[in-house]
Amino acid sequence: MEISGIITAVIIGLVIGALGRLVVPGKQNIPIWLTILIGIVAALIGTFIAAGLGVADTGGIDWIELLIQVVLAAVGVSLVAGLRGRR
Repeated sequence: MEISGIITAVIIGLVIGALGRLVVPGKQNIPIWLTILIGIVAALIGTFIAAGLGVADTGGIDWIELLIQVVLAAVGVSLVAGLRGRR
């Protein structure tokens, strides 16, 4: 993986993580680096799921893939915020 791929993954992770965090109601007491990490993981898993469903490559913006990624990020943020809140 090249440096441009890493930077792109961080930017996409930031956006997906932020969107996932916005979807979750209430305040989440997790650091921004963890939100980015959740977003990166959600983006990767969402891409694999979309490819498995056959909706990863469409003409224009891949809205279904983006929706899958944001839902996964929201679930991830909820889980991590819930686990960190129990400490």
